[in-house]
Amino acid sequence: MDVNIPPLRAWDDFFPGSDRFARPDFRDISKWNNRVVSNLLYYQTNYLVVAAMMISVVGFLSPFNMILGGIVVVLVFTGFVWAAHNKDILRRMKKQYPTAFVMVVMLASYFLISMFGGVMVFVFGITFPLLLMFIHASLRLRNLKNKLENKMEVIGLKRTPMGIVLDALEQQEENISKLTDYISKVKE
Repeated sequence: MDVNIPPLRAWDDFFPGSDRFARPDFRDISKWNNRVVSNLLYYQTNYLVVAAMMISVVGFLSPFNMILGGIVVVLVFTGFVWAAHNKDILRRMKKQYPTAFVMVVMLASYFLISMFGGVMVFVFGITFPLLLMFIHASLRLRNLKNKLENKMEVIGLKRTPMGIVLDALEQQEENISKLTDYISKVKE
């Protein structure tokens, strides 16, 4: 599997102005999910840069707690993904309620980190960057280039780090996942 890092999107495209942002339709969860997944894939390098800056500041102020928090979150996430692949009930929960699944991972991480006393590092160094990514991905309207890049990612022409994480969470744009299912059936 060849993993490609997508290019850094222009900052005026990433955060242009209020004309490219809109409140998502909270009544249509699948459309909102498609917008979030699409934006996470398209702007993943920008998100990585913003998160790295925030993590660097918090890590500079409290390096041990930041490393500990990162290790705990990665281990808990890996454990939950592994368990979801091996237990049907968790797999269904992850597929039907992806936000709840991520919240369970974050709450379990919070509980473990609180035992070590690094709660504020967890909140500002790990949770806050994830929250900012989710808010931006929820509010940012997609453009044609964004949709095209995501189609290439999902059908396997490109593999990116965010695509791998979203695959682990079993989150894909619904219409694209139907297309990939159809292509795999045709290949068989």
